[in-house]
Amino acid sequence: MPPQDDTDTMDYRPRYHFTPPAHWMNDPNGLVFYDGEYHLFYQYVPDGRQHWGHAVSADLVRWSHLPVALEADATGNIWSGSAVVDADDTSGFFAGGSGLVAIFTHQNRATPPGGPQVQSIAWSADRGRTWTKYENNPVLPNPGVADFRDPKVCWHPATRRWVMALAVKDRIRFYTSPDLKEWAFGSEFGADHGSHAGVWECPDLFPLAVDGDEGDTRWVLIVSISGPGGSQTQYFVGDFDGATFTSANPADTVLWADYGRDNYAAVSWSGVPESDGRRLWIGWMSNWIYAHKTPTDPWQGAMTVPRELSLRTLPEGARLLQTPVGELQGLRAESHRLPEQQVAPAAPLVVQDMNEAMEILAAFAPSTATGFGLRVVGAGGQETVIGYDVLEQALYVDRTRSGNVTFSEHFPGRHEGPLAPTEDGSVLLHVFLDRCSVEVFGNGGVTVITDLVFPESEARTLEIWAQGGTATLRSLDLYALDAAF
Repeated sequence: MPPQDDTDTMDYRPRYHFTPPAHWMNDPNGLVFYDGEYHLFYQYVPDGRQHWGHAVSADLVRWSHLPVALEADATGNIWSGSAVVDADDTSGFFAGGSGLVAIFTHQNRATPPGGPQVQSIAWSADRGRTWTKYENNPVLPNPGVADFRDPKVCWHPATRRWVMALAVKDRIRFYTSPDLKEWAFGSEFGADHGSHAGVWECPDLFPLAVDGDEGDTRWVLIVSISGPGGSQTQYFVGDFDGATFTSANPADTVLWADYGRDNYAAVSWSGVPESDGRRLWIGWMSNWIYAHKTPTDPWQGAMTVPRELSLRTLPEGARLLQTPVGELQGLRAESHRLPEQQVAPAAPLVVQDMNEAMEILAAFAPSTATGFGLRVVGAGGQETVIGYDVLEQALYVDRTRSGNVTFSEHFPGRHEGPLAPTEDGSVLLHVFLDRCSVEVFGNGGVTVITDLVFPESEARTLEIWAQGGTATLRSLDLYALDAAF
């Protein structure tokens, strides 16, 4: 753990974002719903080795910590992977019944470069409480590639095969299997598509209906990128036939899932019942370029809020949208509403004594303003700015003066993404604030920004501001959020 600054700091442990009880956490792993429970496994390092930590929830909001699920062993550390419900016992592990199978990367640091990364499996017949590693691991040996990891497995009904998306250097390989034990190479995607700013990691693959039309379904391929500039997550929209993914966009099209700095390795839950119908995902709320330096203790690492994914037709094509899961509304406590009114540059609206954990829903119209938004202000000139640039049609978060920003030269900055107004000229902001984070969903999740912040004062004031002219605040609802833990 890096030393703390001399300045006394608040306890940054989130009130409603998932964190480990102590020690290091990064990528979410093995997300699966089974027998009434959402399982959240995660990369966990309590003793210098990497394991799968484990928690369960009935509502995606309130989590119960369980013992380590998969421990590092003689084969190596337990790196990222996925879990599935083997409902028809294709694996033969469950005597004709059903159970959970985890598919993960085994990594052995003893052999350079970085150790051989191979894919292994384990199974659980008791709702994920205990796990047995397959005696014939690995099920997918390394073909001689340094980066060969992060298997995400799904069932493909049309071909009645399991499909594995695997990150291999700067592309994705697809493998298929009838039983989760024997895997055959299917195809490779990405050599000339998307961003190659770093190694590709943590893929995900799933179908989504476009505009809610089940007759128009596309496949979404998620790819996280870790490179010299930090961590980002891109996605592709296209078709998948059970072995080959084909992008619907030109090869040089780059689509970002999040325009902030702190949503990485996000993957979705498998096993969610058709009666629910949602595609749900969660990400690691940090960035490899400074993750080991963040000023938290004795824990390090948090998850984003869980989100629902959808595809919507925008002028540029089908695009991925994210919205906070509805279950988060169960945390709402005290509320406050501001009616429609004008906001002038010289007279921002002020809400005093903000709670540490807040949800904000605001609707603006630009009027004559060139910019407007929300400013969370603390003592000593500290502020986190959530703004909209009217001329550039861009949503942004500026954390340059948000509090403790000195632990890494890469931390302070302004992060923005494109966002056109809605058809009626509005800009809608849905904001979640916690002790060390801000998550902004613009226009129903068209543009999303996730950023860590470390304010050094618990006192918070909300300012609604405009610049270059007046803006219309059409509505603003604030909710104090109860702690989830």
